[in-house]
Amino acid sequence: MAELRFSYGVMSAGKSTLALQVEHTWSEAGRTGVLLTSHDRGGSGTVTSRLGLSRDAVEVAPDTDLFALLAEAVPDGGFVVADEAQFYAPVQIDDLARCVDERDVDVACFGLLSDFTGRLFPAGARLVELADVLVPLPLPVLCWCGRAARLNARLVDGVVVREGEQVLLGDTASTGGALFGPDVRYQVLCRRHWVSRQTARS
Repeated sequence: MAELRFSYGVMSAGKSTLALQVEHTWSEAGRTGVLLTSHDRGGSGTVTSRLGLSRDAVEVAPDTDLFALLAEAVPDGGFVVADEAQFYAPVQIDDLARCVDERDVDVACFGLLSDFTGRLFPAGARLVELADVLVPLPLPVLCWCGRAARLNARLVDGVVVREGEQVLLGDTASTGGALFGPDVRYQVLCRRHWVSRQTARS
């Protein structure tokens, strides 16, 4: 029976790598499906992994009618791999659930649970509410102190911030300063150091 699965973790937990592996494995088995993404750091219409893997994908915009799109792109009994699922609209998560229930399409979603403020993304919350299977990613991502990293901190010009747009692209590696505007990056932290905004030993 088809399922809606949500695999989640902090940044650098291997979400996009696993999404690419699942899409490859299901395609190699002769199944027909589609790879979706939204706001990937590699650019529109692509899924990229920090290991250097990448693949073309269908970009999901806020107004994309996913149920209609997938009705054309995926046959009954096919599959959907949805990367960066935290950036989808909650109604699009409902569309993915409909594909499972009405068309027997397997849907594997990958993404973050919470944003840089420590609050659930709306789509992540909807996935927790609807998913048949919730899968915390097993890759142990560590805070600089050695504890398990649980939260994604946003750094603007090296300073942890808690205000701003929910979606602001950056990476976990420093860009060494931005030519236009502030340098934005993310760092995974344990709860203690996320609360204290401490990003390294002083």
